Amino acid sequence: MTSTPDPSSGLTQADLVHAFRGLGLTMGMGLQVHSSLRSFGHVVGGPVAVIHALMEVLTSAGTLMLPSFNHGAPFEPSGPGYFHPGETPTTNGAIPDAFWRMPGVARSLNPTHAFAAWGRHAERYTANHHRTLTMGHDSPLGLLLADDGYCLLLGVGYTSNTFHHVVEMTTGAPCLGLRTEAYPVVLPGGRRVMGRTWAWRGGTCPFTDSNRYADEMADLARVATIGRCRATLYRLRDCYEVVARILAHGKAGFPPCSRCVIRPRQVPETVESDWDADNNRLLPDSEAWTYP
Repeated sequence: MTSTPDPSSGLTQADLVHAFRGLGLTMGMGLQVHSSLRSFGHVVGGPVAVIHALMEVLTSAGTLMLPSFNHGAPFEPSGPGYFHPGETPTTNGAIPDAFWRMPGVARSLNPTHAFAAWGRHAERYTANHHRTLTMGHDSPLGLLLADDGYCLLLGVGYTSNTFHHVVEMTTGAPCLGLRTEAYPVVLPGGRRVMGRTWAWRGGTCPFTDSNRYADEMADLARVATIGRCRATLYRLRDCYEVVARILAHGKAGFPPCSRCVIRPRQVPETVESDWDADNNRLLPDSEAWTYP
């Protein structure tokens, strides 16, 4: 475990660049980031400085991706009632909310779990998210996995690690609905469509929701202290193997996914799936084919 100084005047972008390189970030890397700005202490320049430091290290030859999820907030009684990729804030914190608004950052069209990305593969990762499973093989995170990408946890633990949902969906966990909730999406040109997303499970996963795999990641991840922030870098493929094994065999007295009774929730927005699970593709009559 390495560490960097915690200057009383605050961490600068240069401090962050030095620390990120020391942790193992390199030019051309594909990287998903989950973050807490507060965990650093004071950062000169705030969330933008953190983002620019990551961009400086990865360069445009790499790809930087952050969650820009809203977790259904726009569809609550106090919300506008729709998701707009150019307007809807994220509930993932200050760094992701600054990131998706930046020039050159692409954002996907999933109504509740949109991803934002910058760099070499930004468009490829985000362009077809509305036509695939929220966390499936061809989702932004699934594509990053296929490209042997990494994840960086900044001041957050594995309970915030969205990637474990990719493992759940791609191994057939029965607790997540396959495009079985529909919500209004307003496209950049003003057209309103019904966008599909997963149905969240109707109970708590004893493994991923309860942080029962972090111990098995200890020898597979690199850890550093940046200011006051605990930073953890791991390879997606390593995490996939760990989580898939637990889901298949169970752990700590909890049964494997195949014996779990938790199923997708039922809400007013629940609809029949437009996904052909047998052939792993979108049905030809899905509305998602009618918009970019």
